[in-house]
Formats: sequence, C-alpha cells, structure tokens
Amino acid sequence: MIISHSHNNRKYHNWLIYDIGDKWIKKFSEKYKGSLYDLGCGESPYKSWLLNYVDKYTGVDWGSTLHELKADILSNLNEPFPIESEVADTVFSISVMEHLYEPQIFLNEAHRILKPGGSIVLQVPFMWWVHEAPHDYYRYTNYGLRYMFEKAGFTDITIYPQTGFWVMWTMKFNYQCRRLIVGPLPIRKTIELLLRGVWCIDQWIAPWLDKYWKCESETAGYFVVASKSQFS
Repeated sequence: MIISHSHNNRKYHNWLIYDIGDKWIKKFSEKYKGSLYDLGCGESPYKSWLLNYVDKYTGVDWGSTLHELKADILSNLNEPFPIESEVADTVFSISVMEHLYEPQIFLNEAHRILKPGGSIVLQVPFMWWVHEAPHDYYRYTNYGLRYMFEKAGFTDITIYPQTGFWVMWTMKFNYQCRRLIVGPLPIRKTIELLLRGVWCIDQWIAPWLDKYWKCESETAGYFVVASKSQFS
C-alpha cells in the first residue's frame, strides 16, 4: 500500500526505502488518534492517509521549506511553537529532526503540545546521505534518541531500526550508481537500462538478507514511538 508518494516519486533506484517507510508508518496506525499535528509537514504527503485514522490533521512547517508548502501553521521548529499546550492527541514527524539545529527544543515543544496520554511517532535517518544542504545538521543513534526523548519528558519510549545493514547498503549503492548516468543521451539511456536491472534485483534481495543476516547497528534510520505521561 502506497501511503505518501505516487508511483512517479518512487524511482527505479529507491522505491524500496519508500515501501519500508510506509510499512513502519502503517505499523503504528493505532497511535494515530484525535487531533494530529504533523511537524515539518512540507507538502503534507501523509495527510489523506492519516485522515483515515484521525479527526483533525494540522500541518506545521517553516516558511522557507524547500518543498511545496502546505502547512496550516507556520513555525520555525527550532523555536517555541505558536501552538497552545496540550492540544494534540498525536504528534507525527518524518525525516525532519536531522534538519533542525535545535532538535532538543523541537522535542521539548512536541511534548508540551501533546495531551497527557498522547503519542509521538517520529522518524530520523542514521546512515544516510547529506540532503537539503545546508540545512542538514545531525544523524542520530538509538542511544542519543533515547536520551533526548527522556530529557524532553517522554515515557514508554520504543526505538525501532528502520532497516538492517543490507537495505541500508543497497540504498547507498543505488544512489551512488545514479552518478554513472552521464554522457550523450543514447549512452545515458543504455546505462540507465542496465542499472535498472541491477536496482530491481538488489532491492528485491536486500530485505531478504536483512531478515536472515541481521545487523541492526547499521540502519538507514530509526522510528521512535513514545508517550506523554497521563500524569503530566
């Protein structure tokens, strides 16, 4: 099931990482309730799917996003949000925190706007290339994530590696191979056709290798699910 991206956005070299992301987002569907705030929403690609589960969707992002802006609230996520406390049943944030130079403020504010008993579902990269430069500041280990979430006041923190080594390595290999597509148009088309065969095979094999040859310390990223205490 494609949650957030059309087939046109999923290229031959990287469709696997999108499919895996969708799998994890769908896995936590029981957490999406009531009023959901999508922090760093950009184009709000998950909005229509999330509205199958929540009563209200609110997208939050800053005005200088590199994506088409479809935010309901403009906010620099490095600073206190212009949002009242305890208004969100769910906070949702995908591939955003690496772009923040004050990520602890972001997590503190996410905790503040959550209602007691509310949940956060967040994804960040770990072994991933620099993107949207120069606004790409950090990569996070599971230990760093746990420390930061605890510092912000979250409880029931569970951290999931998004992939194993083989999917992570395959994605790096495929992105690197794209750089080989150079030269006159006939040559580029020939190289791309050959690479498509490689990309089809390696993205099919990599999840199988991850399943039977586990190494979760080198993952493409992490998903974090946590709660705000009922007694906050």
